[in-house]
Amino acid sequence: MEKTKVMFFIYELGAGGAARTLLNIINHLDRTRFTPILVTLNFKGTYEQELADDVTFIKLDTKRLRKAIFPLAKVIRTEKPHIVFSTQFPDLNVAAILANLFSFTRAKSIVREADHFGGSFRANTKLLITGLFYKFARQVISLSEGVKENLVRRYKIKPAHIQVIHNPIDVENIQEKMNEAIDAEHRDLFAPEENVIVTAGRLVAQKDQQTLLKAFAHVNTRMKSRLVILGEGPLQATLEQQAVELNIDTRVHFIGFQNNPYRYFHKADVFALSSKHEGFSHVIAEALATGTPVVSTDCRSGPAEVLNNGEFGSLCEVGNDEQMAGQIVEAMSFSGKERVEKGCKRAKDFDAGQIVAQYEETFLRTIT
Repeated sequence: MEKTKVMFFIYELGAGGAARTLLNIINHLDRTRFTPILVTLNFKGTYEQELADDVTFIKLDTKRLRKAIFPLAKVIRTEKPHIVFSTQFPDLNVAAILANLFSFTRAKSIVREADHFGGSFRANTKLLITGLFYKFARQVISLSEGVKENLVRRYKIKPAHIQVIHNPIDVENIQEKMNEAIDAEHRDLFAPEENVIVTAGRLVAQKDQQTLLKAFAHVNTRMKSRLVILGEGPLQATLEQQAVELNIDTRVHFIGFQNNPYRYFHKADVFALSSKHEGFSHVIAEALATGTPVVSTDCRSGPAEVLNNGEFGSLCEVGNDEQMAGQIVEAMSFSGKERVEKGCKRAKDFDAGQIVAQYEETFLRTIT
């Protein structure tokens, strides 16, 4: 029986939920039925070293997405995949659809929408145009019900053309890595006599660490704590200055991107997410898998779905630093053993084995 060849296309296999999702899909794909190929632009991605050895990995000779369309079309003609699967953001998905059309092959396009995009008139107009291209895809995959609703409302895609598949997380790998020792330079940050709040994500406007810093300033007046921020991004200097202005700079620690963030999640008393919008919030599911209580903004679209409207963690209003502070203090004031156990159980709902099985079923259905 011929194996189904799936070509995955992403900007880079770098830090972020979309890259981790793709990595989990590719690494867990059943090799008796599927042959995976990965194509990226010419970047050195953080997660490349975790890619399974048997994956054909191709980098296009460009770092510009608009210049990648015809080179990608050539790769599609050469490799002859049955499916071209793309994800990360709308422009990349459109580029993949165009490349597949220009390849003049019989490959089927599948696009995965990774976030809750839109808002302004200009952005919404662009998404409407994007929706016209998405109609050339055989299947559109949404990572949450909220993102599906956004696809219907702003892209004008028919609901029947969209399938919701949540993000996969490798629970076994997370729970193995979370027990590794923390680097010596960071070990003192997790001294048992103080509470520790951890967050992880790009230091960009979407993640709204500004609100988290203000919330932490409130928390720190009530109980001495530390805030450990994992991630890099253009707003780091701004956030560091804000910490100085709030007089919490000695208690806020920017430790950059970490290949194994799970050991930090596991040692923390609370994992906090202050995002303005998320497609699914991969990192919340990962934090649940480490047994750490979660406090998150109730942003569109993912956190409420992951936490089942507050059953498995606390939800607060976007931008409401006082409410977030109160929920963090509450989470740190009680052991919350039952919620931690429920959180670990909830994380298994997103385990890579069963989520990737849904992708496999979709791939096979797409080519029949």
